[in-house]
Amino acid sequence: MGASGMSCIRQRPGQMDIRRGVVSLATGAGAVYLLYKAIKAGIKCQPPFCSASPICIARLAIERERHGRDSGELRRLLNSLECKQDAYTKSMILHSITRCVYLLESEASTCTNDDVMLVGSMLDDKDNSVKIQALNTLKAFSGIRKFRLKIQEHAIKVLELISTIWDSELHIAGLRLLNNFPLPDFVHPQLRRVMPALMEILQSDYILAQVQAIRLLSTLAQKNDLLYDILNCHVHSNFLNLFQSTQPGSLLFEVLVFAERLSEGRSSPHYRAVKWHYNEQSLHEALFGDDSRLADRLLALVIHPEEDVQIQACKVIVSLQCPQDVGIRPSCPPSHSCFNNGE
Repeated sequence: MGASGMSCIRQRPGQMDIRRGVVSLATGAGAVYLLYKAIKAGIKCQPPFCSASPICIARLAIERERHGRDSGELRRLLNSLECKQDAYTKSMILHSITRCVYLLESEASTCTNDDVMLVGSMLDDKDNSVKIQALNTLKAFSGIRKFRLKIQEHAIKVLELISTIWDSELHIAGLRLLNNFPLPDFVHPQLRRVMPALMEILQSDYILAQVQAIRLLSTLAQKNDLLYDILNCHVHSNFLNLFQSTQPGSLLFEVLVFAERLSEGRSSPHYRAVKWHYNEQSLHEALFGDDSRLADRLLALVIHPEEDVQIQACKVIVSLQCPQDVGIRPSCPPSHSCFNNGE
């Protein structure tokens, strides 16, 4: 190797030192700039994201169990939420609050109705991701009994969001919240207005949203003052596709529960005391009309691979053949059955 080669080798350590110096300088400048941005934004308003990870929150829960004192994490997050934040930051704070409420339940129980109202105010945010995270946080708080009445006050707002914004994730979050506590009677007028939207979600192609929508509708079908509104709701011509054996078992089961409750409701003495009129494209005509093919779908589901689906299909068949007050009637009149005697 020549002298020039040896010279290059001797120079390499110095060159490496220079490069390290340049990298350190650049890194230092970047760190100073980031620190300046943090100070400018207001250090106290920055959420402690690093300590809000699932593992860190779980550790806080264990420490609280051992020492019997609050970590203060949930309170810090709620205080951060009160500060002016961008949409992404608000979403992250709300997501962390949700985790804390589930994992630090004793700390969550010390929160106040004002804290719940603060979370509820995020439903008015312009960003859908913030709305979704706020809905998830409210659902977490709804697991604590003392907050349920306060959360119920947001029911009308949640129904408005579900019916005016076509976003599957928002539908799932909103419907999960509504399915987590009894809806008060003052919400019924709003429920009538959003019934078409709920029926559209049920007929969408997003399974998780469909399941949550059908669960809510099944609950509402048990309300005497809402039953006609559900039965007279417009549905697509292929509505009975929801009863096809190719549908996921979880959705099929919920659809069958819904059909059973509708059948029981329309057969009750209270409902039969009035002569109702339905439009031709109504849910009632699709399920119980003279031209309905529901009986064929139900018979096919009796041999479904999933036992829960089989049993529920049989329950619907029984409810269709006999009115609800069969116990005080000598026999079930044929007019209440979708099945021929031969079947």
